[in-house]
Amino acid sequence: MVNQASQPFGMGDPAEKEKVKAILSTVCDPEIPVLSVEDLGVIRGIEVSGNQVSIQLTPTYSGCPAMDTISDDIKSALKSAGYEPKIEMVLSPAWSTDWISQDGRKKMEAYGIAPPLEPLPDKLALLHDQKVVKCTRCGSKNTRLISQFGSTACKALFQCDDCHEPFDYFKCLK
Repeated sequence: MVNQASQPFGMGDPAEKEKVKAILSTVCDPEIPVLSVEDLGVIRGIEVSGNQVSIQLTPTYSGCPAMDTISDDIKSALKSAGYEPKIEMVLSPAWSTDWISQDGRKKMEAYGIAPPLEPLPDKLALLHDQKVVKCTRCGSKNTRLISQFGSTACKALFQCDDCHEPFDYFKCLK
């Protein structure tokens, strides 16, 4: 489910906003390169006035090191298209994994990262060793937590006890 607060808003020519959104859909998360910033739901707002573009961006996690790269990549993509970009970080309301698009969740799973669960199953998987996280390779829920931190702080490392493959799980954040 996508939260309304994650939907782009703002002023300007609707056709120009659509061009900007198309550009943003080519800017990928450096940690999960199959996901665009649109898939992640981190674009809070878009305002276009002539060639001036203001983007409101919300970090996925406080202190996420990828946000500087994402901001730079957005600026670069917009400049390449002839726009003068301005990026504003918006911290409230805080980003939620609910804002990841359904398409983004499918891309994440195909890439080998289990998408976030709802809060209760997430806590059961991370704190109580419940078998609720599905293996991205074979689909089994016969998985176990290896570490509460995976390749990045926003992921946990799991292993499938059926196919024995390790995989990341993107933790739920509400």
